[in-house]
Amino acid sequence: MVKTLTKHGNSYALIIDRAILELLKITPETPLEVSTDGKMLTIAPVADPKRRARFDAALAKTNRRYGRALKKLAE
Repeated sequence: MVKTLTKHGNSYALIIDRAILELLKITPETPLEVSTDGKMLTIAPVADPKRRARFDAALAKTNRRYGRALKKLAE
Protein backbone atom coordinates (compact mmCIF):
# COMPACT_ATOMS: atom_id res chain seq x y z
CA MET A 1 0.00 0.00 0.00
CA VAL A 2 1.44 3.37 -1.01
CA LYS A 3 0.48 6.46 1.01
CA THR A 4 1.32 10.15 0.76
CA LEU A 5 1.49 12.74 3.51
CA THR A 6 -1.28 15.31 3.98
CA LYS A 7 -0.67 18.90 5.09
CA HIS A 8 -1.99 19.42 8.65
CA GLY A 9 -1.27 22.93 9.95
CA ASN A 10 2.50 23.41 9.99
CA SER A 11 3.06 19.64 9.92
CA TYR A 12 2.22 16.65 7.77
CA ALA A 13 -0.02 13.72 8.66
CA LEU A 14 -0.22 10.15 7.51
CA ILE A 15 -3.80 8.91 7.12
CA ILE A 16 -4.18 5.28 8.20
CA ASP A 17 -7.13 3.35 6.78
CA ARG A 18 -9.84 2.29 9.23
CA ALA A 19 -9.40 -1.40 8.34
CA ILE A 20 -5.75 -1.30 9.43
CA LEU A 21 -6.63 0.55 12.64
CA GLU A 22 -9.30 -2.03 13.46
CA LEU A 23 -6.95 -4.93 12.67
CA LEU A 24 -4.34 -3.52 15.08
CA LYS A 25 -7.00 -2.45 17.62
CA ILE A 26 -5.80 1.15 17.47
CA THR A 27 -8.18 3.86 18.66
CA PRO A 28 -7.62 7.63 18.88
CA GLU A 29 -6.61 7.08 22.54
CA THR A 30 -4.01 4.38 21.77
CA PRO A 31 -0.46 5.58 22.46
CA LEU A 32 1.79 4.93 19.47
CA GLU A 33 5.55 4.48 19.39
CA VAL A 34 7.26 6.05 16.39
CA SER A 35 10.81 4.92 15.65
CA THR A 36 13.27 4.87 12.78
CA ASP A 37 16.49 3.17 11.81
CA GLY A 38 17.41 6.08 9.55
CA LYS A 39 15.86 4.47 6.46
CA MET A 40 12.49 3.17 7.61
CA LEU A 41 9.73 4.60 9.79
CA THR A 42 7.96 2.23 12.19
CA ILE A 43 4.69 3.06 13.95
CA ALA A 44 3.36 0.57 16.51
CA PRO A 45 1.01 0.56 19.48
CA VAL A 46 2.92 0.95 22.74
CA ALA A 47 3.31 -2.42 24.45
CA ASP A 48 1.10 -2.94 27.50
CA PRO A 49 3.45 -3.09 30.52
CA LYS A 50 1.01 -5.33 32.45
CA ARG A 51 1.01 -7.86 29.62
CA ARG A 52 4.82 -7.81 29.51
CA ALA A 53 4.98 -8.35 33.28
CA ARG A 54 2.66 -11.38 33.01
CA PHE A 55 4.80 -12.79 30.20
CA ASP A 56 8.03 -12.28 32.19
CA ALA A 57 6.47 -13.97 35.25
CA ALA A 58 5.32 -16.95 33.16
CA LEU A 59 8.76 -17.24 31.55
CA ALA A 60 10.49 -17.17 34.94
CA LYS A 61 8.13 -19.85 36.28
CA THR A 62 8.74 -22.03 33.23
CA ASN A 63 12.51 -21.63 33.56
CA ARG A 64 12.40 -22.53 37.27
CA ARG A 65 10.27 -25.59 36.60
CA TYR A 66 11.75 -26.89 33.34
CA GLY A 67 15.07 -25.05 33.00
CA ARG A 68 17.29 -28.08 33.47
CA ALA A 69 15.33 -30.22 31.03
CA LEU A 70 15.28 -27.47 28.43
CA LYS A 71 19.02 -26.98 28.80
CA LYS A 72 19.64 -30.69 28.27
CA LEU A 73 17.42 -30.67 25.19
CA ALA A 74 19.38 -27.73 23.80
CA GLU A 75 22.65 -29.64 24.11
